[in-house]
Amino acid sequence: MHPLFQTEADLPSVIPVFPLSGALLLPRGQLPLNIFEPRYLAMIDDALRGPRLIGMIQPEDEDAEDKPRLFQVGCVGRITQFAETGDGRYLIQLTGISRFRVQEEANVDTPYRQCQITAAPFAIDFTPRAGEEDVDRKALIETLKAYLAVNHFQVDWKEIHEAPNEALVNALSMMSPFGRREKQALLEAASLRERAEILVAITQIELAKSGDGSDTPLQ
Repeated sequence: MHPLFQTEADLPSVIPVFPLSGALLLPRGQLPLNIFEPRYLAMIDDALRGPRLIGMIQPEDEDAEDKPRLFQVGCVGRITQFAETGDGRYLIQLTGISRFRVQEEANVDTPYRQCQITAAPFAIDFTPRAGEEDVDRKALIETLKAYLAVNHFQVDWKEIHEAPNEALVNALSMMSPFGRREKQALLEAASLRERAEILVAITQIELAKSGDGSDTPLQ
């Protein structure tokens, strides 16, 4: 963990939020972002003048263009890489710190939205690799192999086999091509084991739809 953020009490009570459907950030995960809208360029500028924190959160209502309702749980990330392009875009990387629950939206005059949050319900996020021993790694790997085979994807299996359970489960969850509600379920999982089980179950459903998931039981 970053030395500035060791417990939920180390996070500010109000943070800027970036609503983005389908984007999932998890503790210690890394999320690259291409920032080009003026309001979010302003958000990054302001964040860089402070502790460099951004709250990633999904809109609950995709059809609302201006100010959609937000899911109540997101994840705080810290800007750990920053680059500016010649056409005015920012290329950043967020590293996840902790999930948070929205208490209320702040009344602010910034062009971007801000929320009052609490990370208290997710204190476990500040303990790296918590619950790794409970993950059914074999079921996860077998389901991943089936999914990759059906979709003709190639991966670095050496890297996967060497990855600790937390890094593996969270990276696969973040990279998964599932919809916003599935991503939200992965985000809100109570434990690493539950997140792995949800990931396996969602993947098995997708395999069943393609007609190639019959050999691997639903977990």
